Amino acid sequence: MTADVIVLGLGGMGSAAASALARRGAKVLGFEQFPFAHHRGSSHGHTRIIRTAYYEHPAYVPLVKRAFTLWQELEARTGRHLLTPCPCLNIGSSDSEVVRGVQAAAAEHGLEIETLTASEIVARYPQFRLPADSVGVLERAAGFLLVEECVRAHLDDARAHGAELHAETPVVSWRAVGNTVEVTTATGTHTAAKLVITAGPWATRLLADIRVSLSIMRQVQLWFAPDPKPPLFARERFPIFLCDTPGGAFYGLPATDGRGLKCARHYGAPELDSPEAVSWDVTPADLAPVAAFLREYLPAAGANTSAEVCQYTLTPDRHFVIDRHPALLNVAVACGFSGHGFKFAPTVGEILADLTLHGTTAHPIELFRANRRRVATRL
Repeated sequence: MTADVIVLGLGGMGSAAASALARRGAKVLGFEQFPFAHHRGSSHGHTRIIRTAYYEHPAYVPLVKRAFTLWQELEARTGRHLLTPCPCLNIGSSDSEVVRGVQAAAAEHGLEIETLTASEIVARYPQFRLPADSVGVLERAAGFLLVEECVRAHLDDARAHGAELHAETPVVSWRAVGNTVEVTTATGTHTAAKLVITAGPWATRLLADIRVSLSIMRQVQLWFAPDPKPPLFARERFPIFLCDTPGGAFYGLPATDGRGLKCARHYGAPELDSPEAVSWDVTPADLAPVAAFLREYLPAAGANTSAEVCQYTLTPDRHFVIDRHPALLNVAVACGFSGHGFKFAPTVGEILADLTLHGTTAHPIELFRANRRRVATRL
């Protein structure tokens, strides 16, 4: 046997799982089909938002609270700066999913939020131009993560604790063999007692047997160059934002370096069958909806300067799958993070280590079971 645990896929979730397992003393062998911290999956694009008053469901709040702690511990262990505090402003009509969801999560978990009218938002953040019926919910327990640095930090942490990790090593297949698992890569076959599959968009192939419908959505992250004088979009003057509009949901982050203001549409693109169907070329059609949103809501955002394509792996209800394989109890799976999962990576890694080594976890994951009843989502 070559390892205690094999981890397939070493992006945001797989790197965190490898770190958590190795720190518990497991002999970890990990495989990634691309270079480490690559730009062909879901864990790239310089920044990711982390927020606590979680509109998607109150069940996420304990997990993101734990994530804040674990990101800070990872910073301390690796000496890397990963997490920058920044307020998050959630904008929509009073009955929008974003506004109602944030208020519900805050009420259930006793979180501190501030509700603002449109005029109060504009008085505080004059960069915005908003419909009169807009409402904003501001939370300060939020920030952004340096996404590629986070992946590298988890990989370094895993290696520092003895993990053997291989980049540019595609997985051809995996199978159960008695009480072990066998993984075949482009370079050979490996066996282990346990297996963790964190394959991102490639879960559509590697986890086709867990009876969860997964689809891929191509998304484009865009950066814009506002006038730097005065620095209206700097973190000291401008928040992270989520904005639910009649034209779709959009999010943005302040200008933190030479890249400028980051903004993108959340969802709104066709659902695809596999990552092979994703085009990595950015077109004018990708810019159009974001540019239209900025013209209406943030007219001083400036011109588009750069763009990157990424992938969402979607479940029907847009909630994650974190569970043991329904037929193989020595296989743990995490997939379908639906465009809002990266912030949870160290917590997901901790859960996967629990499930792999002990078969259970103290974290509340009923919402994320593979066999759950699906719930409707609108965004």
